[in-house]
Amino acid sequence: MASGPGKQLRFQQEVMPHLDSAYNLAYWLTRSDADAQDVVQEAVLRAFKYFDNFEGGNAAPWLLSIVRNACFTWLKRNRPAGEIVGLEERADADEGERLPLFATAREAEANPETILQQQRQARLLNRLLESLPAEFREVLVLREIEDLSYREIAETAGIPIGTVMSRLARGRDMLRLLWKRHRASERE
Repeated sequence: MASGPGKQLRFQQEVMPHLDSAYNLAYWLTRSDADAQDVVQEAVLRAFKYFDNFEGGNAAPWLLSIVRNACFTWLKRNRPAGEIVGLEERADADEGERLPLFATAREAEANPETILQQQRQARLLNRLLESLPAEFREVLVLREIEDLSYREIAETAGIPIGTVMSRLARGRDMLRLLWKRHRASERE
């Protein structure tokens, strides 16, 4: 593989376009903007160091697997074990600190009341997603937000495709159940 300026240029062309995806995954795993930035920085340094081992193809799953490993290493060092996989909802979350995950495409055309309702639903969905255990949150983010294929998710997470499919199904079911419970509690 190339070294020096050739390696840097190739790295910039193939890996750097996926920084937003790297940050997104790190954010949803760490649930913190500052922590996600730290993890991505560490992951990008690792990726550059080992870029000669990259065999070509789509760099996104390769980079995201490095980000994922960096996240879990960081979480093990910096968070209690129960928090890494726990179901607890983040009590300190500031609803306005991050753009909603599921923003609507036609917000500009909608009236203010509709926009407000859509934003509330997006924030709720984000909070519910944050409350899922990491292994389910991870595959949902990679599939529904980053639009990775099942094979790419399996590569990124280092799990069989069947496990990806089962985690997606269970994660979606858990999210649907949490949504229904929230709606039911609103009606009471």
